[in-house]
Amino acid sequence: MGIQPNRIDAAFERLRAEGKKAFVAYLGGGDPTLAATPDLIVALARAGADVVELGVPFSDPLADGVVNQLSAQRALEAGATFPGLLQAIAEARKRTAVPLVLFTYLNPLLRHGLAETLRRAHEAGVDGVLILDLPVGETLEGGEGTFPEGLRHIQLIAPTTPKERLAAIAAASSGFIYYVSRAGVTGMQSQVAVGIGEHVAAIRGATQGKTPICVGFGVSTPEQARAVAQTADGVVIGSAIVSRVGEWGKEADLAKRLEDFVRPFAEAIHQK
Repeated sequence: MGIQPNRIDAAFERLRAEGKKAFVAYLGGGDPTLAATPDLIVALARAGADVVELGVPFSDPLADGVVNQLSAQRALEAGATFPGLLQAIAEARKRTAVPLVLFTYLNPLLRHGLAETLRRAHEAGVDGVLILDLPVGETLEGGEGTFPEGLRHIQLIAPTTPKERLAAIAAASSGFIYYVSRAGVTGMQSQVAVGIGEHVAAIRGATQGKTPICVGFGVSTPEQARAVAQTADGVVIGSAIVSRVGEWGKEADLAKRLEDFVRPFAEAIHQK
């Protein structure tokens, strides 16, 4: 048998053929517990998520606002570890083929060696990795060859990214590019950032249309998500989901509640 296509690539190819945009749902890994994480991944997929991003719990999440900081804190206090998260991913992978992305800082990946950690993540069922604090141009241990074949390396672009760096970041990206729609940290906002269309167009020019562009940071309602989907290839919903996990984390029907909450986002983003 040949190499199986990456699930992220396959999802965007399918959506493109259907004339739809991607719904990328973010979840704090291990929040409220590692035992609950597989059920929540499956619930998000069932609700219509095309990609699920899992935040790796970390004690110093500099790019995250209060909602996601508290999520990481809850996960760590509940005993979440990186090996435990990979085990939860492997359990979820038995029940769903939804593409999975690790949203992480570099430090948790280095503890057992970067190459070995990425290999283990890929074997567990991870399809892509976004390393928040690893700028393009910084040398990875072993170079880009550290990434196993088939594991996508997703890059961040911010509104403040200089034009001359767009080409370098675009060239280093695979899977999709995560456009951070506003400067600062993650968090819910009452309005979407201005200028998203212009920035996405500039990134699309740098990628020559080869790499999908997903927009996140501050998209909080289905209406906002629908508006952002008009210009991007996908929309990332994070803090709005994570805040509900914080609110409903002790409820027995958490997975069902989250599925019901998330479905309107999927419907808004998928609307042609």
